[in-house]
Amino acid sequence: MVRFTAVLLAILASAGAAHAQPIELTDCRISAGPGSPSMKARCGTLSRPLDPAGAVPGEIELKVAVVPALNLTPEPDPFVPIAGGPGQGAVQFYASYSSSFEDVRRNRDIVLVDQRGTGESSAMDCPVDDDLVEGQYSTELTLEYTEACLAQLPADPRFFTTSVAVTDLEAVREALGYPTLNLYGISYGTRVAQHFARRYPGSTRSIVLDGVVPPQISLGPEIATESQRAVGAILARCAGDAACNERFPNIEEKFRDMVAELDASPVTIEVPHPDTGRLESTTFGRGEFAIAVRLLAYHPGSIALLPLLINEAGDGNFVPLGSQFMMTATAISDALSLGMHNAIMCTEDIPFLDKKEIDYDGIAASYMGVFQLSALEAICSVWPEGPIDPGFKAPLSTDLPVLLLSGDADPITPPRYAEMAAVDFSNARHLIGRHQGHGQIGVGCNPRLVAAFIDAADPAVIDAECLERSFVMPFFLDFSGPLP
Repeated sequence: MVRFTAVLLAILASAGAAHAQPIELTDCRISAGPGSPSMKARCGTLSRPLDPAGAVPGEIELKVAVVPALNLTPEPDPFVPIAGGPGQGAVQFYASYSSSFEDVRRNRDIVLVDQRGTGESSAMDCPVDDDLVEGQYSTELTLEYTEACLAQLPADPRFFTTSVAVTDLEAVREALGYPTLNLYGISYGTRVAQHFARRYPGSTRSIVLDGVVPPQISLGPEIATESQRAVGAILARCAGDAACNERFPNIEEKFRDMVAELDASPVTIEVPHPDTGRLESTTFGRGEFAIAVRLLAYHPGSIALLPLLINEAGDGNFVPLGSQFMMTATAISDALSLGMHNAIMCTEDIPFLDKKEIDYDGIAASYMGVFQLSALEAICSVWPEGPIDPGFKAPLSTDLPVLLLSGDADPITPPRYAEMAAVDFSNARHLIGRHQGHGQIGVGCNPRLVAAFIDAADPAVIDAECLERSFVMPFFLDFSGPLP
């Protein structure tokens, strides 16, 4: 595999964002996807070199959208949401959560840039292989799928890494004439925000990190064990709740039994397809169970359903969890550009794993098992690595104002990740939501707190007392909902 390293830094720095051409914006509408409500914006494109170092010819087009501030005389520095995944486009992400950013939008434009490889910025899409999604893993099948994916990509996948993407964002800033940016990153987007601030501190006014990925962590090995921890905490909370425990006794034991049963003997069920509504026959085994449970554990609303759905499966009714799996698989296919996802993971994560430090026994014992990590290792054995800046994996050292948001029930980026990221932050505040999952921007008073932080560019102004009143959805005791 080809590895681009420090030798490109000077070239990237000079070619990445200088001499950006102006972006012509015209009226448009953006949405979260087909069938979703749309909103007014101003849209345009910016041409960028595929390879900022100039060794490989070609250009890509970046999709840029600006949602104007509500104030007719807005502040000069806009708010820039950076989506997660990796692989989700910023336009789709913002449109899905726009109500959570209205307090910020009162005084600032919202600038949306589909990161290269996502959305409408030369999307690096690969069709999702049903056998892989459904957990029918083998190294041979994964390698075959990966080679087919690489062969059909529209551009060289080496040039879709974070180190290249931040040069695009700086070029957009220059082209639109903004002096500095207020960055908001969620999940993988927190990695982008931190690296942009590392490379362009003078272009950064403030940073919000929501569901924090610290630079020094390589995602992959802890996904299964952190998810196991989070699900265990959810089920323990049910066991400690009188009504939930009475309705679902021994729920923790039933969960363990379900993992073992489905691992030994998958079942065949019929579930309605989320797009067509037609009944489809599908295999439901440990892999499908893991995908469904993992995504349910992300958000408080779906967390409330977990004990009910696990209990139903334990009683032989796999259709509710099977439907959740089908919806999840469809949503992943629609929302994420898997080629871009692989470009990130195979340059910035998997090559940095120290196998001597991986808890393989803990991963194997988790409800997710080794499938995901094994698949990533197989994919990255053939996926080419791209540019990565020197110091990329070191913690960001900054005195810029930073607000970090975590949920103590987050199944992938626990609060300790935020503390790791903040080790060299001198002007930061970390807020932790109780019983909250992955992504805090839509929870309780967080939208107001984020807006106050952005307005002042000072974490000291935040009065977080309101977070004590953040709503936590009670557990569903049946399909009609929780007790009143």
